[in-house]
Amino acid sequence: MRVFLRLNVLILVFGTLFMTGCAVRGQRETKYRVTTAPLKEATLQQLVGVINTSATHLQTLNASVDIDASAGGERKGKVTDYRQVSGYVLVRKPEMLRMILLAPVVRSRLVDMVSDGRKFQLAITTPSQSKFYVGSNQQTGKPSPQPLENMRPQHIFDALLLKAIDPQDELAVLEQSTELVRDPKTKKDAVEPDYIVVVIRRDQNGSYLSRKIVFNREDLLPHEQYIYNRQGELVTYARYDNFTDYGGTMFPTHVQIQRPVEEYAITLTMLKVRLNEPLTNDQFVLTQPPGSKLINLDEKTTSAGNQPSPPSPEGKR
Repeated sequence: MRVFLRLNVLILVFGTLFMTGCAVRGQRETKYRVTTAPLKEATLQQLVGVINTSATHLQTLNASVDIDASAGGERKGKVTDYRQVSGYVLVRKPEMLRMILLAPVVRSRLVDMVSDGRKFQLAITTPSQSKFYVGSNQQTGKPSPQPLENMRPQHIFDALLLKAIDPQDELAVLEQSTELVRDPKTKKDAVEPDYIVVVIRRDQNGSYLSRKIVFNREDLLPHEQYIYNRQGELVTYARYDNFTDYGGTMFPTHVQIQRPVEEYAITLTMLKVRLNEPLTNDQFVLTQPPGSKLINLDEKTTSAGNQPSPPSPEGKR
């Protein structure tokens, strides 16, 4: 009985202290406050609908762009930033992509890259070298120490356009998280809740994490995408900003793409965008420049002179 009486007395004493504030030793401010921006609500089904509707409506892209690129990271011990260049990006679903980079001032064609979804071709023409790379769109093996040899059109295609979530092979789940933003009133860093659509893919070998798509709660648009390989390794990070309405389709005019494995990054700033206009097969044909050195990245072979480039499967159709 005495034990219970003592416990009751202790509970009463501590309860009184906490209620009166006498037990408070001190107070400190949190590092970040919650944002004051108005936030929107959405269900998982609504967010999946945003992804799938955008993927369905957007079939072609024709854009003039400014391109910033960098290479390097922790493994290299340094990061090299390259001079900004202008160019063009053409995309036609399901898998066609072409990117042209122009030399500063003279605007001659510096880099020309095209892909049909399976094979890619890359022509580099500078005053000191002329090379023509061919190979598989899916890079295998150890990354090359040469950044351009690691670039694949599929990296850009997957990051630039969100894929629809296929209910037959993919399962989407919702995660509520937070991100650090600039508060519109205080102009200071603040914590803001967001939505993350986590996509689990299923195949004959089981299930694995495929993608994470982060939605901003202020506009309910996808502002980030994380793409993983079969082993759960992050292979692509993309960030989307400055969304613009193009005839009912919202599309970002600023896209950052990072490839942490190969340690390179590119940023596309859209200057002029045309969506869903017809693009012909001829616009995705790239021929080897005369006198350029042919380099087959799959077979690790190099040959001099002009070699006929392989026909595009799209052209065969």
